[in-house]
Amino acid sequence: MNEVAGFNDIIKKSIISSEFSSTLSVSDIGLILLVTFLMGMFVFYMYRKTFQGVLYTASFNTSLVMVSMVTSVVIMTISSNIVLSLGMVGALSIVRFRTAIKDSMDIVFMFWAIAIGIANGAGYFKISLTGSIIIALALFILLKYKSTKKPYLLIVNYKNQNAELLEGEFKNIFSSYTVKSKTVTGDETELTLEVRISNNDTMFMEKIAELSGVRKSALLSYSGDYVS
Repeated sequence: MNEVAGFNDIIKKSIISSEFSSTLSVSDIGLILLVTFLMGMFVFYMYRKTFQGVLYTASFNTSLVMVSMVTSVVIMTISSNIVLSLGMVGALSIVRFRTAIKDSMDIVFMFWAIAIGIANGAGYFKISLTGSIIIALALFILLKYKSTKKPYLLIVNYKNQNAELLEGEFKNIFSSYTVKSKTVTGDETELTLEVRISNNDTMFMEKIAELSGVRKSALLSYSGDYVS
């Protein structure tokens, strides 16, 4: 009973003696938010520099900076009061984020921004700065060894009687390709291929246009995610 009472006394004492933001002055709060903003801008730059998707969203990139700063405010708030921290956990547990994340790398950058906010809000600037530098270096290394061939979708409409000849020509033009879809309507076929091109070399489109039986061809850039 004495051990239980002693533990309860410790909790009560910490609750009673704790004061909201008692250890943080206005200048401390301003410094933490300033450092968080600068590091959030570093994440902002890294996202724009390393973006590999189809459509860059500036609003999402801006939100990364704001998320890091808001997270710092939350951490500074709950770190000074145990009761408030427990209440904040309960309040945040009912929040549901339903915004669709189209690229898995967007999730990485979102967690990166949140981690910066948590570390800075708790006063661990060395962890935040060192971790961000190492993450940025790892990202550049991984992108350096990424394949230089970019995926494209090639859509070709041609007459059915020329199908065998054309598919043989595709094998001569491309070292490898993947059939994504094939639609036959009447006497015409629409074939969708995934091809990979080095240095954005699209000269093969002229060769395809000159093939017998080809009515129309189109080349589309995409991120590699395709639902057939």
